Parts: sequence; C-alpha cells; structure tokens
Amino acid sequence: MELLAEVWRRAVSRQPAPEPLLVTGAALVALVLVLQPTLWRASRILVTITHEGGHAVAALLVGRRLRGIRLHSDTSGLTVSSGRPSGPGMVAMLVAGYLGPAVVGLGAVGLLLAGHALGLLWAIVALLALMLLQIRNFYGLVVVLVVGAGLLALSWYGAAALQTACATLVTWLLLLAAPKPVLELVRQHRRGRADHSDAGQLARLTGVPVAAWLTLFGLLNVAGLLVGSALLVPALARLGPALLGVFTAG
Repeated sequence: MELLAEVWRRAVSRQPAPEPLLVTGAALVALVLVLQPTLWRASRILVTITHEGGHAVAALLVGRRLRGIRLHSDTSGLTVSSGRPSGPGMVAMLVAGYLGPAVVGLGAVGLLLAGHALGLLWAIVALLALMLLQIRNFYGLVVVLVVGAGLLALSWYGAAALQTACATLVTWLLLLAAPKPVLELVRQHRRGRADHSDAGQLARLTGVPVAAWLTLFGLLNVAGLLVGSALLVPALARLGPALLGVFTAG
C-alpha cells in the first residue's frame, strides 16, 4: 500500500511546464525520428501501440469483447474483438485506430501544459500494463515489456528534467507521426495492397468510398498536429490569424 501511495503521489505531483527551448528541441528530434527512414522504423512502434490501443479502447467502449492484440516486427498490428460484425460499434472501433495517436498526443499536450509531465509517463506505463494483458504474440509481449520497463525506470529513477524532456519528446512524436501512417496507407491502396485495411473495411461496412475515409483520417490527424503545435508553441497560434489576414487582404 505504501508503494501504491508513493506511485500516486508522484503521478499527481506537478512539475513546471517545459521551457520553450526544450519544446523546440524535442520537436526537432521528433521530426528527425519521423522523417529519417531507419529511425522511423524504430519509432513507428509507438504509433502502432497507440493505434492498436485506440482500437481496443473503442471496442470496449461500444460493448465489444476484446479477444487480443498482436504487434508485428514489420510495425503492423492487429486487434481482434467479437461482437456484431457491422453497425456503429464496429465502425467506431475501426475509426479509432488511425485517430489514436493524434488523440493521445493532444491529451499529452494537456498534461504537459498542466505541469504533469511525470503523470503523463505514469499514465503511459499504466496503459501499457493493461495492454500487456491482451497481447497474444511473443514479439508484441517483448515490445510492450521493454517500452513499459524503460518508461517505468525513467519515471521512478530519472531526474525531473529528464522526465519532462522524455514526456515532451513522446508528445511531439505522437503529434508529428500521426499523419504519416495515413500517407503510407494511401500509397498501399493505390498499389492495391490494402483491401483489408481499416479504411477498406469501413468502405465495405458503410458504402462510403475508401478515399473519403483516407481523407478524413488525414484531415483529422493534421488538425490534431496543428492544434497541438499551437498549444505547445503559442507563437504558431498568433501566426495563424496573421497569415489568414494576409491571404484575405490579397
């Protein structure tokens, strides 16, 4: 009980919001992790975990029964649930995957700005622990254990400055990475290799074309990136209306 009380005390403790220099530096590092192909293959696993977590949470919220989650070495994943094979619940579960990273990223922005960088790390550890109960393959088990153990060690033993820096980097990585899997999915559909993708399943379930779902995913993820960036870097929020005024005047 004392250990749980200490964990809770740390999780709800407040730290200063990240300094502008840290926010900018973390954004640049995250951008390199997303744009550099070799680094992207390694960092993309965080996006996959969040994607499959989005499917899982949505499945539970709409009353479906979660059967398991698999994470694969090619950075793909699979979440299996049982319930009605069609209807709003199935649609919600399929939509939640590609929106997961942006939604979690925006939530992370809120925690960072509220002074809960350490709370953000503890929240991720808790979610990974719950996810671990549903992992159904060895690779996925190892990935979740390694990521969770690393964040747990950082949350318990790391210096406050390092914890804030890591939380800021994770936040930027989720925001910046969210649109990229959608672009990858667009390319796969153009090559005819993604008939069973989330967008493909949604098209068959709803009759709405695949292109419409891909556009929706892309727009919402870009919107999440813009909103999150404006909150983390207020200068961007001031720049937006100024640019709009220039274009309107022109």
